[in-house]
Amino acid sequence: MQFFQKEIQLPTFSRGYHLITHLVIREIPEIASIKIGQLHVFIKHTSASLTINENADATVREDFETHINKMIPENMPYYKHDYEGADDMPAHIKSSMLGSSVTIPITNGKLNLGMWQGIYLGEHRNYGGNRKIVITAFGN
Repeated sequence: MQFFQKEIQLPTFSRGYHLITHLVIREIPEIASIKIGQLHVFIKHTSASLTINENADATVREDFETHINKMIPENMPYYKHDYEGADDMPAHIKSSMLGSSVTIPITNGKLNLGMWQGIYLGEHRNYGGNRKIVITAFGN
């Protein structure tokens, strides 16, 4: 079994949902040597998330942002953790709800995603900055 791991810094993204599949694949070309395995992607932050969803129509990502902001609004009077602004605590909740990692099968040297699937970075802060992810590919 082979193991490959890299930690990379993503460019700064605005608040919202962004496809990062191409960035992940670019950074770990070793996937090509794996016939059967898995890719695990983990984000090292508590106010951003990773998820898999529609990779073709950008309005899906816009709808994600709109809907989750209605589910988890800013400026709720019961939030105590607001040291870094109104988007601080909601960002932590969104991150926990969506998750900090995704796992994707590798088949014959390629990510075995569905036709319309891609990896999203959910940036939940107005000024989140550069985010770091750890990419681990393993298999035979």
